[in-house]
Amino acid sequence: MSRLTLGQPSSSPQRYSPVDVDSSDSEDDLSESTPFAKHSRVHLYQQPEEDDELFPAVTPGADLWTTFKTRLRYYVPVFRWLPHYSMDGFGHDFIAGLTVACLIIPQSLSYATALAHLDPIHGLYSAFIPGIIYSIFGTSRQLSVGPEALVSMLVGSAIAQQQHAIGSTDPKTGLAIGVIITLFVGLFTFFLGFVRLGFLDSVLSRALLRGFITAVAVVIIIEQSITLFGLKELAEHAGIGEQSSTVDKLAFIFANFGEIHLLTTIVSFSSIIFLLTFGSVKKRFTKLPFLQFVPEILLCVILYTVLTGVFRWDKDGLAILGGMESGGLQLPSLPSAPEGVSVRSLFGTSVLISIIGFVESIVITKQYATKHNYSVSPNRELVAMGVSNIIGGLFQAIPAFGSLSRSKINDKAGARTQLAGFITALFVLLAIFFLLPYFFYLPKPVLAGIICVAALSLLSEAPHDLKFMWQIQAWSDLGLLLLTFVATICVSVEAGTLIAIALSFLLVIKTSTYPRITIMGRMPGTKGRFRPIKDYPGIAEHIDGVLIVRVEEGLYFANTGQLKDRLHRLEVFGDMSVHPSEEARLNPVSHVIFDVENMPSLDASAAQILLEIVQAYHARDIKVYFVKLRENSRELFIKSDLLERAGGDRHFFRRTADAMDYIERETLTLTESEVQV
Repeated sequence: MSRLTLGQPSSSPQRYSPVDVDSSDSEDDLSESTPFAKHSRVHLYQQPEEDDELFPAVTPGADLWTTFKTRLRYYVPVFRWLPHYSMDGFGHDFIAGLTVACLIIPQSLSYATALAHLDPIHGLYSAFIPGIIYSIFGTSRQLSVGPEALVSMLVGSAIAQQQHAIGSTDPKTGLAIGVIITLFVGLFTFFLGFVRLGFLDSVLSRALLRGFITAVAVVIIIEQSITLFGLKELAEHAGIGEQSSTVDKLAFIFANFGEIHLLTTIVSFSSIIFLLTFGSVKKRFTKLPFLQFVPEILLCVILYTVLTGVFRWDKDGLAILGGMESGGLQLPSLPSAPEGVSVRSLFGTSVLISIIGFVESIVITKQYATKHNYSVSPNRELVAMGVSNIIGGLFQAIPAFGSLSRSKINDKAGARTQLAGFITALFVLLAIFFLLPYFFYLPKPVLAGIICVAALSLLSEAPHDLKFMWQIQAWSDLGLLLLTFVATICVSVEAGTLIAIALSFLLVIKTSTYPRITIMGRMPGTKGRFRPIKDYPGIAEHIDGVLIVRVEEGLYFANTGQLKDRLHRLEVFGDMSVHPSEEARLNPVSHVIFDVENMPSLDASAAQILLEIVQAYHARDIKVYFVKLRENSRELFIKSDLLERAGGDRHFFRRTADAMDYIERETLTLTESEVQV
């Protein structure tokens, strides 16, 4: 790599001054907006974004009632949109609410029965109570809230593990465990929103989530296959239950494939073919609006319920849902933890469910907010979902979050406001009071088929993501995806969830603790143009004896721990990609220049680390200079004695070119003194 040697000085350098100076004649990059000088600050009032403001702005001098109404409209959005509701949109909201109700009612029965392993009524509770509450507190107009396959699977797995641990098969014990999980999910989700952690959806790795979701879909399909083939009773006799691993269940299916129940298998797979075919027809004939609103799941449920009742397939061994009384709503109550149940373990599971459910929901929320040009607040979404699940838990509901498939139908059906979700919940309430007895002959294999179709939709994006990662050779992301997938399949769903979340946070921590600094080089034929050497390889040139380092971000306690090591590697090799075992590639330096234009702030820990770095350089007779220091950081430099230790104002400059001129003058003076001696 080419180098430049120190040359003759061109002019007197411009040291740091709190007064603005004209630097238009310099070739050194200097952003006009960088607040170097105290007197260049401009104080402007800027109204904060509503989504990011803890307390929305109130007009100065407003009375308490006005303030209360403003806060109420902000935190309870129904008071913002309902007073301005136009009846012109009621028809759209009503049709959307009815359409989604036709989908969510059979889904709720399926998820509660086959995934959460609770009575079907609790799935309907989960569709009704959280649906009502979210329409009041939620900010999304199209999001459909209710039981979800992924969340229900996690709840059912936790219930099975706890019942297996205490040796209980009592349905009341399972219900108590499920309700406790719902309450914990609600409380933790509300807490996340209260402390403004709505950014969590940006923290979780897409690759890890894709691996986890794909694995859960496979787990669901394998688990439901036992019901699809009519092997449920045989599995119970063989000791294969909900606590068994996915590998054990798959091995059981293969070992007993000759024992499948023919009628059950025919009903199961014909219902799956019906749903998939109807879905394909919808996708193909998108120009037929009426076809898009046909609830194929409800049609499938009605069709097979009628056929089973007419031909009495239940007498031929087909498992049916059985008697369910329309007992209405339960009075709100707090469940007590069954004896022997680990509440700590339930809370851990609830945390995982809360994070996974919120991430899935907020992605849907942002998607439709962007499509329809309105704003949503992740923090208020967390609060809304938290309150929905807290109140839902009091009414014996399982955890509820947003559903992509139902939200898509809600949007296509023309949902304009949250009233569509409210209407959906009212239709669910009618089902709770009047429709449950009509599901007596509903075959359980049909419910399993509905779940399998939902699981297949979870698998739909996996091929695209895998192809994309392979195309761009993102081997690390692909490895993380496979790791999560294998752990979820071979160990447990809980293990996969924990790995996905833990590794995501570790990746974020690793990235945030890695200080972003760049070594700069001088462009050939110029005096004051400096560019990153990594961006201009073979063009930007190192300067012998001088190391120019640009800090690319604010420094704080987390990202300064490795700063010393990174500076040492840059000083020796000039490039972080060089392995530390190799020989030094640069000559020893005698001057280090820190360009801190892109360092908007630093905290006490960072200031202390910088002070130690300066002292270490001085101990080696290396002089340190700072360029483009911001005024707010300068105050901390003074208080921490960093400014004085670095050499005072004479070692602080407004441009890198000025620092180089000063170094060249000092070097020339020192050289002349040595010659005279």
